Amino acid sequence: MPTFTEALLEHHRRYPEKTALTLILPNQQDTPVSYRDLVSSALPYARALEQAGIQPGEVVILILQHSRALVDAYWGAILHGAIPAIMPFLTEKLLPERYRADLASLVGITQPEGILTYGEFADEVYAAIGEKSSVRRVLLIEDIQPAADAPGLEALGGLRRQPSDTVLLQHSSGTTGLQKGVALSHQAVFNQLVAMQAALRLSEEDVIVSWLPLYHDMGLIAGYLMPILAGVPLVLMSPFDWVRAPYKLMHVITRYKGTLAWLPNFAYNFCAQKTRDRHLEGVDLSSWRAVINCSEPVRHASHMAFLERFAPYGFRREALAASYAMAENTFAVTQGGIDAPLTLDEIDREDFQTLRLANAPHGGRPTLTMVSNGAPVPGTEAKVVDAQGATLPERHVGEIALRSNCMLTEYYKRPDATREAFRDGWYLTGDYGYIVNGELYVSGRKKDLIIVGGKNVYPQDLETLAMEVPGVHAGRVSAFGVFNEEAGTEDVVIVAEVDEDDEDARQHIADQVRQHVTRNSAIALRHVHLVERHWMVKTSSGKTARLANKDKYLKEMGLG
Repeated sequence: MPTFTEALLEHHRRYPEKTALTLILPNQQDTPVSYRDLVSSALPYARALEQAGIQPGEVVILILQHSRALVDAYWGAILHGAIPAIMPFLTEKLLPERYRADLASLVGITQPEGILTYGEFADEVYAAIGEKSSVRRVLLIEDIQPAADAPGLEALGGLRRQPSDTVLLQHSSGTTGLQKGVALSHQAVFNQLVAMQAALRLSEEDVIVSWLPLYHDMGLIAGYLMPILAGVPLVLMSPFDWVRAPYKLMHVITRYKGTLAWLPNFAYNFCAQKTRDRHLEGVDLSSWRAVINCSEPVRHASHMAFLERFAPYGFRREALAASYAMAENTFAVTQGGIDAPLTLDEIDREDFQTLRLANAPHGGRPTLTMVSNGAPVPGTEAKVVDAQGATLPERHVGEIALRSNCMLTEYYKRPDATREAFRDGWYLTGDYGYIVNGELYVSGRKKDLIIVGGKNVYPQDLETLAMEVPGVHAGRVSAFGVFNEEAGTEDVVIVAEVDEDDEDARQHIADQVRQHVTRNSAIALRHVHLVERHWMVKTSSGKTARLANKDKYLKEMGLG
């Protein structure tokens, strides 16, 4: 089993002029980067880390915008043998106070030896790390010089690392800061890449297109490391450019004949709602063999909205795919929709929410359409367990547990969290789901569950329904429970961002949300709170921070 440095240098030796990735940034020409370019541009960062006294095996936090510098700095850390971890850069969508708390938490937990960032951001970094920090050096990107006098490749510290050594950290985001660094070894990542290549039927004929941020496991593993290490062409877009203009993804797929891409579930709705016909002139999506829904529970309605919008431009139903993934397993746990269409499972809604059983429809009662995430990838096992850890039969909803050959080595410097995460050798994911015929169906996070009158309600279901109402921003909805002392149970609250300023129009949107959610779920929704754009708190990985939004709502309502 090779290390990252060995694999990159082997590509560099055998195919120096082969394009490793094509970088697409706003207002710039597309930039192809060969393996020769990638190594030569990474060497100055490797040399700077060495001169700064950062040793192989020590952690370096990269706080850089999505850019060529981030690409080069990441591989520079790898070539030196340091352990890179990417911290999201502060943007207008992140609350500054929350961001500083995340950075301080990351430094306190991870105890990095180095940080690489911009000169203009240095004050923020110094304020977060404090005087007694583990950080020995803060390196500024402006000080990185060309590596004209760099030592030969054979002297790189990365060549002294072993397959069992930690190669990178991925950070789990949450509502209380970046608490857990997922430490992955070279071997674990390569085991995952082998599994994904088999599950995806990956070949050098494929072209992976990604706009996903590199601080998230989906972007880092599937949309960055896998294609570069496997020698598969990668086209890397800016996540901020995609958010501003999602139709650009379709033009990139067309221009580069993209075959594979990963999207979180909200992005299917976002693309369908925000793309106009005038944006799609000349678009041809027939090369797209799999757009893989990942990172959130998969919604059939989201798939259908995407299919309806883009089928006239060559997108095929057979290209709808899904995966259940998490940083702790490097990335993919399951994969579906590659060799056969995704399996749909229509179940009785009442039994699902009250009995936690995925039963077939009966008695003419309302149903739910669940989408399979597919079967486990090679080298990974999954099962569903009850609160005591006992394995549940098929169609019983419980916590998803897994074990694999690509599991995290540890939560970095968190032996307590590492111990708590495992039971009898199985990793407890904190996600609810069920299994049918060897395929996994994921219903939501255990910690986000709302219980209303004895019924289990998954906030993602309600958020998806709310986003179907015209005027509500896709991906900018948060559902949570607020305990009602008088009723003795939780009330469901939905907070949704809208652009509309007119009070009558806002009232109409709120009424439509109440009616739509009530008609299509097991609850009678009463509390809808409409807010302006950018009100919503998101985690650093772009997911809804429900606890933080609940706290913000309670304070605004005078209840906090």
